[in-house]
Amino acid sequence: MNCLAAQPQLGQPSLQGQRARPRRQRSAQPPAAFFQTLFRRAEQELQLPGGLVEKPLYRPSEMVQMGPFKVSPMGFGTWSWGNKLLWDYDESRDPELQEVFNLVTAAGISIFDSADSYGTGKLNGRAEQLLGRFVDEYPGSDAVRSNVRIATKLAAYPWRLTPQQWVGACRASLKRMGKERIALAQLHWSTANYAPLQERLMWEGLAAIYEEGLVEAVGLSNYGPKQLAKIKQFLDRRGIPLAAVQVQYSLLSRGPDQAAVKAACDDLGVALIAYSPLALGMLTGKYSMDDPSSLPGGPRGLLFRQVLPGLQPLLQVMGEIAARRKKTLSQVAINWCICQGTVPIPGAKDLAQARDNLGALGWRLSDGEVRTLNEAADRVPRAMQQNVFQTR
Repeated sequence: MNCLAAQPQLGQPSLQGQRARPRRQRSAQPPAAFFQTLFRRAEQELQLPGGLVEKPLYRPSEMVQMGPFKVSPMGFGTWSWGNKLLWDYDESRDPELQEVFNLVTAAGISIFDSADSYGTGKLNGRAEQLLGRFVDEYPGSDAVRSNVRIATKLAAYPWRLTPQQWVGACRASLKRMGKERIALAQLHWSTANYAPLQERLMWEGLAAIYEEGLVEAVGLSNYGPKQLAKIKQFLDRRGIPLAAVQVQYSLLSRGPDQAAVKAACDDLGVALIAYSPLALGMLTGKYSMDDPSSLPGGPRGLLFRQVLPGLQPLLQVMGEIAARRKKTLSQVAINWCICQGTVPIPGAKDLAQARDNLGALGWRLSDGEVRTLNEAADRVPRAMQQNVFQTR
């Protein structure tokens, strides 16, 4: 894939039409007026609270087709919102998370990924609640707000069997978000490896969600190429668009399994969403075995102690590229995912992380830099452990 450098095209929305919020669009593509509004140059820029400016950090041509709609070349993941175990979430951070949402949305991020299982303990579903609230309270233009695409994943709990149970699960997510309809409902994982009979029932449930009009399209998570081909045939027979598949994908998750899923998605015309593009933070360069106090606690810390000892050569190569480009390691890692033809969905717990992630937009690694990174990643002795639910 040609990853020659590209410069962002700056623009800003019109101030017109901000008082009356338009009705939800059901068309296959966003209205042409959106692109004219979002990318048009104007003499004045729309100033948001906190000094924000609605200005996409990428060209319109960089938007990615995802089923019946187009999305930004990078999305946003909400795994950390509500998760105390892995990400040390605290409710006191919610005001800053609203600012994070405002910042990335104003910068043109249009696809936000969540799940009904995000949030630990009594905070289960918290990510969906916050995402819905943040969309409603976004202080910018209606044109930008209305183009936000929400994707959520529904857990394959063993008690979710009938189509109506899956429809009920989706309605519960919509209620938490305060929405009547969202862009994408996804099966969070496949049960083919341990409960094959439930797997086909899940397909029926996903189809029912679409046929009830609750989503614009459907998607999958942690599906391999064989299962992907099977469910794609099933959905095609029902006339249901399969928009996206998401898998763990990064410089530390780029083995044969990822390559096979990417090839299958390309053949089927399905977008590939890359979750954990920063490998849970290991590719940020913020953590070192030389400084044990820098390591996170809990399950992440255990994984870091397994992978970090052999990671320094890759981080050094990333650092050299980052220095030449005047970028950070995180930005190099995310941009690598974009150059692979995926839509990475890094998360952010604060404004500093969000600003860092946005720096991955508006430029491209060269083909030579991508090859150098691939070669360095191949030499890492221990890569990320694959999701246990990932199918063939």
